[in-house]
Amino acid sequence: MSERESNDRSPSATGAGDGGARYLTQDDLEVPTHRIVAPDGSYNAGAVPDLDDEELRDLYRWMVTDRVFCRRMVNIQRRGELGTFGSTRGQEASIVGSASTLEPDDWLFVGRAWTPMFMRGVPMRDMILFWRGIEEGQKSFAEHNSQIAISIGSHLPLAAGVSWGMDLDDGDAVTTAYLGDGATSTGAAHEAINLAGALRLPALFFCQNNQYAISTNFESQTGASTIAQKALAYGIDAIRVDGQDVLAVYDAVSTAKERVRQGEPVFVESVTYRLDAHTTSDDPTRYRDDEEVERWEEDDPIERYRSFLEAEGLWDDIDHDAIVEEIEAEFDEALAAANEFEQRGVEELFAYVYDEMPPELARQLAEFEDLLERRPEMYDYVEQRPKG
Repeated sequence: MSERESNDRSPSATGAGDGGARYLTQDDLEVPTHRIVAPDGSYNAGAVPDLDDEELRDLYRWMVTDRVFCRRMVNIQRRGELGTFGSTRGQEASIVGSASTLEPDDWLFVGRAWTPMFMRGVPMRDMILFWRGIEEGQKSFAEHNSQIAISIGSHLPLAAGVSWGMDLDDGDAVTTAYLGDGATSTGAAHEAINLAGALRLPALFFCQNNQYAISTNFESQTGASTIAQKALAYGIDAIRVDGQDVLAVYDAVSTAKERVRQGEPVFVESVTYRLDAHTTSDDPTRYRDDEEVERWEEDDPIERYRSFLEAEGLWDDIDHDAIVEEIEAEFDEALAAANEFEQRGVEELFAYVYDEMPPELARQLAEFEDLLERRPEMYDYVEQRPKG
């Protein structure tokens, strides 16, 4: 008899034993939320990750980087220099704490998280180009084993597939896929997580539950009380962590990756909050009230971590204003470089479709170039994308 058949014949399944069927409910499952530094600044000293002083200070710098970059990107969008942008203000601890666990050979797929790519070496200039719809930036992303998905959940099957390839190659690297609470409502998420669970793939699914999928709040998306518990249905272990606590996030993801590197997939739910609009095209005042936002602003992840640094005697070595000035200067330089990016030629419509251009596409390119040479007025009908 198989294990599944044996389980199906258990007393609760057959109605025997206590004389009736028994429900399995959410109340039967306790889902703790891992936390090291509390909102009031108190912390569990014994649970602090084994990071040296410089690494602890770096966490602060990267969180400030995330916030300054988002502020500057929103500002230039308002000036018409970007089409749109999705800010991550309020999610800095969740993003930086998790990204600090990445190894160089790991693959990273993100939905709403830009700073992890900076931490891997992607220049700010290329991120600006990406948000201007210029594909050049994505070349840099690929060079650093990173990709951004705009359509919700679409990257998750790809992450599972890359993990599968790593598993077949017996490599030590893992795949980390960032997703939001909204992505867990898509079919792609179910397919990817189920595949990882069924094949025991080295994949880490890091879900930033920022309480909203655009305008749909978490309670309206699911009847489950947590996202973490959903992983159990796929045979995957999960951790739920306070996403406003950078040390707890680092610890949770580090713990998860120990298991992932042994070939077991893990799901992490990071409970955080999106303080800004979903994107600059969104008006969050239509679906959430100011009081809710203010409550979360009081639990600022950067300020919470600052209280820890002060208690540990590390704050005196941090010059916040100097860090901000340095990041501002870096952004200014990146924006200037992005503004110097030349408009692309029409031949590039054909150049990057295939690794090697097939004969039919080469024929079409030659025909198009001949048309433009014979009738240069046709250039009037070729729209070069503006910088915004």
